[in-house]
Amino acid sequence: MPPLVPDNSHKLITVIGGSGFLGRHIIRALVKRGYRIRVAVRRPDLAIHVQPLGKVGQIVPVQANVRYPDSLAAACASAYAVINLTGVLYGSGSQSFEAVHVFGAEAAAKAAAGAGAAMFIHISALGADKNSPSDYARTKAEGELRVLNAFPGAMIVRPSIVFGPEDQFFNRFAAMARFSPVLPIFGGRTRFQPVFAGDLADGVDLLVERGLADGRIYEFGGPEVYTLKHLVQFTLRTIMRRRLVLSLPFALGHTIASFLQLLPKPPLTTDQLKLLRMDNVVSREAEHENRTLRGLGVSPRDIEALVPSYLYRYRRAGQFTEAEQRLGELAED
Repeated sequence: MPPLVPDNSHKLITVIGGSGFLGRHIIRALVKRGYRIRVAVRRPDLAIHVQPLGKVGQIVPVQANVRYPDSLAAACASAYAVINLTGVLYGSGSQSFEAVHVFGAEAAAKAAAGAGAAMFIHISALGADKNSPSDYARTKAEGELRVLNAFPGAMIVRPSIVFGPEDQFFNRFAAMARFSPVLPIFGGRTRFQPVFAGDLADGVDLLVERGLADGRIYEFGGPEVYTLKHLVQFTLRTIMRRRLVLSLPFALGHTIASFLQLLPKPPLTTDQLKLLRMDNVVSREAEHENRTLRGLGVSPRDIEALVPSYLYRYRRAGQFTEAEQRLGELAED
């Protein structure tokens, strides 16, 4: 007999910016608990794909924009909990770091407070620091402060690199390796603690289910710490391609990035290079105080257990590469 789904149908959760990679994992975890989900996005017509994650009528996309407080107020009305996932990797036009990370985060928290929500969960980032030279990290930290001022019991979640089938990390390097004989990297010794999107979603789900707005900052990372160079080399081993991983100096990187960031969707910016100078791992304080996935009862999974399941498509023969190699070895014998 399958396990019974908890009766949380009377509780509505608003997920702001929930149509993306991470949002889909979080929504999937929440619908298993029986919650009703309102997905607040700028373009609801482009968020229909989230509806099949739940039962008919359980998930409803609505229009909202963090730059327009009235739209957030409508999206958060009657919500039991509000989760804010909005963020940008580089500022562009009206979608600047300040607009999204600072004013947008504050507006979302105010909307949740105004709606009388029992809790507000804000997804930030490891490395958020008000004194950081990076605009991304500095505005993330400022956004956290404003969230806590607007909603004192808000819970902040700071993840390291998030990986999964549609991630922008392993997929990007694997795609590059298909065509380029050299993979240039900057900050090869910088340490990261990749966390699986599904594990992060389970952590957020447990925060909601616990029902305690404790105002703490949680740090989510995977079970292992890797350098950037090790992660790129792991990607190459996984897709079975030999490429030169070339560590380049930051000075050269800033010159290259200053030109690349003029593109509509730059693959690298000078601000991202500033981030690459700093480690991106869970702090000892968070581990000691159980402000981690393990502290919540989630056993995070490692990249070696999951990444090969979706990077195989970058191999020369896709999922048939290993069989092809074995046939070649038999022919040689």
